[in-house]
This record gives sequence, C-alpha cells and structure tokens, in this order.
Amino acid sequence: MIISVIIGLISGIISGMGIGGGTILIPSLSIFLQIVQHEAQGINLLYFIPTAIVSLWVHIKNKRVNFAIAWPIILFGLLGAVGGALLAGFLKADILRRLFGIFLFIMGGYEILKKDKKSKKVQEK
Repeated sequence: MIISVIIGLISGIISGMGIGGGTILIPSLSIFLQIVQHEAQGINLLYFIPTAIVSLWVHIKNKRVNFAIAWPIILFGLLGAVGGALLAGFLKADILRRLFGIFLFIMGGYEILKKDKKSKKVQEK
C-alpha cells in the first residue's frame, strides 16, 4: 500500500508539471507492483483524468494554454488515441512493454541531446 501511495504522489507531481506522469507510473506499476503492461496502461489512463483536470485548471488559470494551437492537437490526438487503443488490444504485453521502453529511451535521449535554445537566447542578451 505504501508503495502505491509513493508511486501516486511522485507521478502526480510529474503530471502537475506537465511532463507526463505515465513515464513514472507505468514502469513503477510494472516493476514494483508486478502489474502487467496492459493493466498498467489502463490504470495510467484512469489516473490521468483527474490529475489532468487539476493540472489543466491551474495552467489555464495561469494563462499557460494556447487554445488556438491546442484544439487541432486535441482533435487529432483523439483519433490517434482510438487507433492506439485498438492496436494495444492486439499486441502482447511483452511487445507493448518493449515498445513503451523504446519510446522512453528515445525521448530521454532526445532530452539529453537537444540544445536548449531558450537558455542560449537568454545568455546572449
């Protein structure tokens, strides 16, 4: 039970920052609670709804949401979500877990290697 509380708290903090709590939640559920990948992803989706509502409210309140950019992303994201959910239903848990791991590895590598343009602009001024 205490592990679930810690996982939820850390994932909530990461979600609130807009980074994506699933990057912590899904591997944590799989590793520490031995939950299969399909269940971990399902729990993540259910977990995401209330945390996203709270985080979105705060970001809208702080005027950090550009709705002109967000609407097309939301609409096509919904289409992609349907396709992804259907695809995930056909994949074995082992393959799904590996694909998720590859995704995290690529995103982590990108974040490590990308050049921080904003901080360079600030330093140049």
